[in-house]
Amino acid sequence: MKFGTGLSAVILAATMFGAHAVRADQLIEEYNAFIGEDDLYNSNNVRLQEPWQIIRQDRANFHRFGVSQRGDQSDSFFDDAGNRELVERMISRGTIDRGARSAILRGNVMINVQIFRGPRGDYVNVLVH
Repeated sequence: MKFGTGLSAVILAATMFGAHAVRADQLIEEYNAFIGEDDLYNSNNVRLQEPWQIIRQDRANFHRFGVSQRGDQSDSFFDDAGNRELVERMISRGTIDRGARSAILRGNVMINVQIFRGPRGDYVNVLVH
């Protein structure tokens, strides 16, 4: 009887942890990018005012216009123009601290972007190197 009870507890614990693991957020892609002068302006040469706009422009420059700086890495997620349109929402669901925001707005900074898939949708975490 002890064996059966212990085995039941193990199965229950495995089921609980297994269910939790299914719901865990998944890193789907990560890349580094240098935010240069070209990334601070849109196609109409208007200075961008939000970090998400600059990150979006950086990916458009890289994937659509072939403009990149030393240190830029490719990614497959933002190669899709539809995904680039989601950057604002993805950043609002993720993290970017005040220092990273300021650095991105100034430009000439290396960033790391981690793209996650979670139960509430995709999101990004942005770090400055």
